[in-house]
Parts: sequence; C-alpha cells; structure tokens
Amino acid sequence: MIEHKELMVQQNIRIRFNETDALGIVWHGNYLKYFEDGREAFGREHGISYLDAKKNGYATPVVKTSTDHKLTLTYGENTIIETYFINTDSAKLIFKYIIKNEASAIVCVGETIQVFTSLKDNTMSLIIPEFFKAWKIKQGFLNV
Repeated sequence: MIEHKELMVQQNIRIRFNETDALGIVWHGNYLKYFEDGREAFGREHGISYLDAKKNGYATPVVKTSTDHKLTLTYGENTIIETYFINTDSAKLIFKYIIKNEASAIVCVGETIQVFTSLKDNTMSLIIPEFFKAWKIKQGFLNV
C-alpha cells in the first residue's frame, strides 16, 4: 500500500563556467547532471545510495527523464536543487526535481525513473529488492 509521505533533500550548487554555453547560460544537458547531484545528495541523506544498491547486487539505471525549462541560469549563480522521492508500488525509483535560482524562482522542473537491474545478468527486477523494501519500511512508505 502506498502511503502519502514526502522525502526531500536540498542541494546547493554554484554554476561553474564550464557548464555554460557561448551565450553564457547553462547548457540544457547539464540539468540532467544537476538531477544526478540531487539524487546523490538524497541517497547520502536518506541512506539509499548507488553504493547501497551495488552492495546488494543491483544497478539502478535511469530509463526515463523529463525536463521543463522555465528560466535560465548563468555562470556564478547559486542554485538550489530540491529532490523529491516519489513512492510507488513498482520496483523502481522515481524522483522529481525543482531547480531554483538565487531569487527562489523556479528555473527547471523534471523527473527521472530508474529501475533495478541485477549486476549478475543485467536483468530487470520486476519485484522490489529486499534491501529497498527494508528501506521503504524504515521510511514509513510500507506497512509491515
């Protein structure tokens, strides 16, 4: 059963020169890197990192991404990446992102979906791996 609960982490980053294009704005492809920064910060804070998946015999490749760009970011700006875990009954990780500029205006929103694949044979898991199930129970997303 899905419980309505929200886990979120904020990650502050400063836009680096090499992330901008010839017009001085962040190149659109870098937003996926910012999503990755957000997922890694989320994993560290909430105990569900890529290394946890690997230790349990799984990889979690991204199978779907979406981005909706609202405003631009430029070199030197401080930004905040908000990363939200979206609970689902499926054996997947869904994250939503909100990237804000220094004025707290929304610059970009997005979503990624990851699946669990076995490190042994690269097959996708159709059931929730036990370590992820235990994490969801600990976080209050599943009733025991």
